[in-house]
Amino acid sequence: MANQAQAAAEAFETDIPSRLDRLRWGRFHTLVVIALGVTWALDGLEVTLAGSVAGALRDSPTLGMSAADIGFAAGAYLAGAVLGGLFFGWLTDRLGRRKLFFITLTLYIAATGATAFSWDLWSFAFFRFLTGAGIGGEYTAINSAIQELIPARYRGWTDLAINGSFWVGAALGAGLSILLLDPAVTGDGDLGWRLCFFIGAVLGLFIFAMRFWIPESPRWLLTHGRVREAEEVIGRIEGRHIERGHMLAEADLVRMRFSPRGPLRLRAIAHTLFKAHRRRALVGLALMSAQAFFYNAIFFTYALVLTDFYGIQSAQVGWYILPFAAGNFLGPLLLGRFFDTVGRRIMIASTYAISGVLLTGSGFLFQQGLLDAQTQTAAWMVIFFFASAAASSAYLTVSETFPLEIRAIAIAVFYAVGTGLGGIAGPIIFGQLIETGSREAVFSGYLVGAALMLLAALVQAVWGVAAERKPLESVAKPLASLD
Repeated sequence: MANQAQAAAEAFETDIPSRLDRLRWGRFHTLVVIALGVTWALDGLEVTLAGSVAGALRDSPTLGMSAADIGFAAGAYLAGAVLGGLFFGWLTDRLGRRKLFFITLTLYIAATGATAFSWDLWSFAFFRFLTGAGIGGEYTAINSAIQELIPARYRGWTDLAINGSFWVGAALGAGLSILLLDPAVTGDGDLGWRLCFFIGAVLGLFIFAMRFWIPESPRWLLTHGRVREAEEVIGRIEGRHIERGHMLAEADLVRMRFSPRGPLRLRAIAHTLFKAHRRRALVGLALMSAQAFFYNAIFFTYALVLTDFYGIQSAQVGWYILPFAAGNFLGPLLLGRFFDTVGRRIMIASTYAISGVLLTGSGFLFQQGLLDAQTQTAAWMVIFFFASAAASSAYLTVSETFPLEIRAIAIAVFYAVGTGLGGIAGPIIFGQLIETGSREAVFSGYLVGAALMLLAALVQAVWGVAAERKPLESVAKPLASLD
């Protein structure tokens, strides 16, 4: 009775979620996209550099890695991303989105800078682990903020576009690798690959400054009873909107009642995720696991396929990543609008299924020896035009279909499980398959990735949530809501 009385006394009514959703696109939303999108670009830079320098790491006088060692280091990065996502995701729901932006970015900057000074395989893998932890924490905070700050009618396209910006960083990483791995520029020693990682840390410092553009999520503030702060944030957003000549949309504002609750225990989080929303949990698990294996297995060993099967020099790998990155970026950018109009269920299932079918076909051509480096790259460009939109939609799904109070940890859990099942295993398995020198062995790995994508498409088609253009609070009711 005492707890009920306290909850009644603390209960309040607000229209802030509805006010956020009625906004038309403005400068504030553009700044959010830039400030958050550059972080995904930074991740793309990291992953691309790791793939592009694979040949340089193998030829390094200091490290001298084998294909299996490179796969192990990629697995260490992903393991860090998994554990970092879980830990920082939990903190993001407790401490807020904005605060974790700075914590996780600081870790990334320090760790990727340290990678440039690695002296053996184990130091390299350890620093890659810490770098992954920082990036994993970024996933949870960024995807939570996107959902909670962007109006419902733009949410799908914005989420896909920001996640797709990963490939802007990938293109930048490819360009840097072309320059820095050129022996005529940096010599035949270790300087080239060391500079690749060090530059990532320098770029992180510029992103740190951009983070000050992003306010705390008003929705998160509401569920923690910080109503005055939430009113101040939405007031500033609306004020800037009006100052720039935008009229606030005339709409009936829906008022909601909230009663703040304390931090959730792990048992309550598990109950909400896997019992109250177990069907959504199955969908999230299927989507995240399939795309993690599909992407990480192929991309982390991309350079090895080019060097081992097509005889491409390691310093030239970046030229082949540029068109690959273009396809990956254009997919979410051009297809993203349809996720808000045609709908989530159809578009997500379709992009997963198309990706699986295309990988099967290109894998068969690879196995038969009918492709060269150029046609292989063209095939991957087409495949990942669809696969990139599919992978981005997995993050969209797990970040909008669970209650606000556990949004960040939900993203972290499904990212962790999906990456653990597919992402970590993929690079290690493919590294070993490539090391056999057998096209048949590599093709078998492609078939596994394709099958996982087709299975995920089926799960989404049957149980996916039609969340397009709907307020977050109607897609998944906040635990603090009294309505």
